[in-house]
Order: sequence, then C-alpha cells, then structure tokens
Amino acid sequence: NKHRGDCPGENTMNSELLSILEHIEQERGIDRETLVDAVEKALLTASRKSIHPAKELDVKVDRNTGEIRAWARLEVVESNPNTDQLLIERAKEKFPEVKLGDVISWEVTPKNFGRIAAQTAKQAILQQLRKAEKAIVKEEFEDKIGDIVNGTVRRFEAGNIIVDFMKAEGIITPREKIPGEQYMQGDRISALLLRVETIGSGPSLILSRAHPDFVR
Repeated sequence: NKHRGDCPGENTMNSELLSILEHIEQERGIDRETLVDAVEKALLTASRKSIHPAKELDVKVDRNTGEIRAWARLEVVESNPNTDQLLIERAKEKFPEVKLGDVISWEVTPKNFGRIAAQTAKQAILQQLRKAEKAIVKEEFEDKIGDIVNGTVRRFEAGNIIVDFMKAEGIITPREKIPGEQYMQGDRISALLLRVETIGSGPSLILSRAHPDFVR
C-alpha cells in the first residue's frame, strides 16, 4: 500500500515484550517471527472493539523495539464517512497527494495501547509455547517413560510441584511426592516419568517420586 500514515502516538519502546521474545527465541528455540505473528493475531482478536470499528484492521509489533501499533484500511471520501471511510481533508494532512477513492492505511493505535496490549501479547506467547512444547515433547520424552528424568523446580501450584525441563514442563502431584520432602524454587529434582500427555494446556510430563519403580 503506497499510503501509510505514520504518527508517533503514545507508545514507547516495549522493552519488556522484546526481552520476552528474545528469551523465548534463545532458550526455547521458537522462531521470533512465529511468536510475533501469534501476538499480532491475538492482539487483533482481543482488542478489535477498542481499536477502531473499521472492518479491516491490522496490528503490528515492531520486530526491533517491541512497539505495538494498529492500523485501519479506510477509503477516502468527500463527505459523510462511514466506519470504513475517511474524509479527504483529514487524509490530506498526512497524504497531500491522496485522491478520492484511494484506500489508505490510517494509524488508529489507541492511547496506552502498548501497556494494555502487553498482557494479551504475553498470553499469546504462552499459548505458542504450549503448542511448541506439545509438538516436541512426544518426540523427546516418549522413549523415557519409566526412566528417571532430571529437571528444575519452577513453581508450586495447589500443592503440585511444577518442574522445568527447558522444552517442557512436568508435574508432581501431592500423591506422587515423598512425604516430608521440601523443595525450593530453583532446586534440581529427579523423578520417574510416568506418562506423557500432549492434550490440554497443563504440563506434559506426569512425574512421580513415590512410585515403586522410582524407589527401586
């Protein structure tokens, strides 16, 4: 599109989003373009009503700064614009050469959109992580069922220990713990891999430290 109205808006560099993208690309091996594409689609879905009523909208994440901006494709008209149109007088403020009937990309980034959109972006990234995890976990861990695997305690959820295996998450439920054992976040932990679950959004690796085979 030859007409694209760039204006600074109120967004500033979203360094937090950028650092998350870089970390996941390096640590999890998921292509940044795949992540950014997922973020843009999620933002468009989640924020459509708050961005602009136009039918054709586009959300873009700057690959270098993490800045998030929104655009609407609008037809240039002489009077009585609908939600998919823009008055030629306004269009000429940015595009002096614009003509009636041209379709332009007009920036419609809402105020504080970067801050508001950051949470949606993080959720989209987490979903992509889950998808990537499920795709690789079968290949990497299925042949380890019944074996001892080693990971790092990531967090605790409702009595469960969530274990980090870099490319996958594991879970030790209360019934699969050794009574009296205490762990801290960041501790190394070993457990028996009971099974691999690739359906659902929870951890893929079901672990046990109480199973007879682990003790054996």
